[in-house]
Amino acid sequence: MSDIEGIYEDLEADVSLEEFREAVEEKVEQMGGLADEETAAMLIAHEIGESEVNGVADIEPGMEEVKFLAKVVSIGEVRTFERDGEDADGRVVNVEVADETGAVRAAFWDEHAEAAANELEEGQVLRIKGRPKEGFSGVEVSVDDVEPDDDVEIDVQITDTYTVEALSLGLSDVTLAGRVLDTGSVRTFDRDDGSEGRVANVTLGDPTGRIRVTLWDEQADRATELEAGTTVEVIDGYVRERDGDLELHVGNRGAIEEIDEEIDYVPESTPIESLEIDQVVDIAGVVRSADPKRTFDRDDGSEGQVRNIRVQDATGDIRVAMWGEKADVDVGPGDEVALADVEIQDGWQDDLEASAGWRSTVTVLDSGAEAGGGAETEESSDSANLSSFADGDAGEATAPEAETETGADDEATADGEEIEFTGVVVQAGDPVVLDDGETTMSVETTADVGLGEEVTARGIVRDGRLEATDVF
Repeated sequence: MSDIEGIYEDLEADVSLEEFREAVEEKVEQMGGLADEETAAMLIAHEIGESEVNGVADIEPGMEEVKFLAKVVSIGEVRTFERDGEDADGRVVNVEVADETGAVRAAFWDEHAEAAANELEEGQVLRIKGRPKEGFSGVEVSVDDVEPDDDVEIDVQITDTYTVEALSLGLSDVTLAGRVLDTGSVRTFDRDDGSEGRVANVTLGDPTGRIRVTLWDEQADRATELEAGTTVEVIDGYVRERDGDLELHVGNRGAIEEIDEEIDYVPESTPIESLEIDQVVDIAGVVRSADPKRTFDRDDGSEGQVRNIRVQDATGDIRVAMWGEKADVDVGPGDEVALADVEIQDGWQDDLEASAGWRSTVTVLDSGAEAGGGAETEESSDSANLSSFADGDAGEATAPEAETETGADDEATADGEEIEFTGVVVQAGDPVVLDDGETTMSVETTADVGLGEEVTARGIVRDGRLEATDVF
């Protein structure tokens, strides 16, 4: 075995021995006799090793050149454009290719563009060599060389419509239908060229999961026009990554439109009793109490807002602080809610507290929705069924509406009876709601009480509420 053959055997690259020998001969000629065949073979092996990637997901914009195998998912149309200082128009065809690790857009230019449009077929496996760069919709590879490979199988489903769980980094031309779980306001920013950009977010869910959708410029206004619970279809979206999570983006070439179709979203949740500080989790339950929205001044002089609610499932309850736009969500006692991506923090009096910030999703569920459904995980298998929980069938823990409106036993608090009730203020609005650790009591009073304060209310119970004559 020659030195060249030995180096080739150690290479484990997708090139033939004949191609490797030709590359070695070219390298020797380029170096003008400064390197023998063995040295040239080692240089070629290094270059090939640097450009080979294990999968599409490993392709990054900073790479000088990449070689990879991928299946053709979709083929765009030939587009022409004018080049500066040249008479002939340029041509380009964008081809979506993918493997088991992800998808990427391959740009075929000029003579390659015509060949791609006329000769490529969906489902075909290609060996591609090209130069990665950051494109309009993520990483894009400018193709320098390509050839079909009929001997390789790549397990990639070619589809026009995706589910949330089927999305992967780099996909473009994505059509996805889902239920609107949450919407945000339009934000503006300045681009490097001095123009003003606009962006907004909505969160969509389907039976396989949920995803954050980022709407740019002309599409941003759709976030303010859509309502939670509406079913929509994203057209020509593209998948990017942010802080380790996939997001679906919609630019001026895409759209998000309402459709007449029922799509279920079944949230998975972590039991409240198992929550720990610094976790970012999904929780679900029945709203036990809801405070009025409060505003405050930030250090930078801007105004913020927050609203606290208490959510209970079959295992326990927790205070949830809803910040910013989340404070405007229309939710009150008795509502079933799912809260996604909330951060568990150390709250008031060392109790745990869930913080719902800009990345969180607050969804008011339909009557009869379930938490902890779908595919069970170790975390979600003990989650509460919200419907049975609301009916008082979830063990000893019951929602406020499963008892009476006051939460006290009917026989002990008959209408017209004068009682004293001592508890902690869990809602300081109108009415005041007190909690003694076992039951809740709705109290009509003009007394000025603070959230978390322990008070005693004395008065007559009428229609399930305590009409207080004294609060002390």
